[in-house]
Amino acid sequence: MKITFRDLSKELKNKNIRLSHQRLKVLEYVANNRCHPTVEQIYIHLHKEIPTLSKTTVYNTLNALIDAKMIKQITIEDNEARYDINTENHGHFKCESCGFIYDFEINIDSFDSKDLDGFKILSKDVYFKGICPKCIEQGNDNFN
Repeated sequence: MKITFRDLSKELKNKNIRLSHQRLKVLEYVANNRCHPTVEQIYIHLHKEIPTLSKTTVYNTLNALIDAKMIKQITIEDNEARYDINTENHGHFKCESCGFIYDFEINIDSFDSKDLDGFKILSKDVYFKGICPKCIEQGNDNFN
């Protein structure tokens, strides 16, 4: 189900984020493209529609949305930040063949480790890497 421009506008207003066409379009892209896009992907897609858009605006908008807890940043690879509209606790699986990132449900809140007694946990992230069923079916699973 696609999230509407109107719903996103209302959500930004509720979070006291200044409305602009560019901010709305960045949020709309992340909301409707559940592929966990990178800044580069967002910029390339939106720049066609908004030629005045800069990468700085994309970065600043994403940071404002993260601060408002409307999206979250995920970092499965050290050199690649991606963005997720789903801010609830869940896991991510990255296919090493096609690069697609899948969400999966996991009860992170039930995780308990005596090794972390006395630690204050600020975030819980679970990442798996492997080969997705589509790539296996296509014979793209030649990884050891």
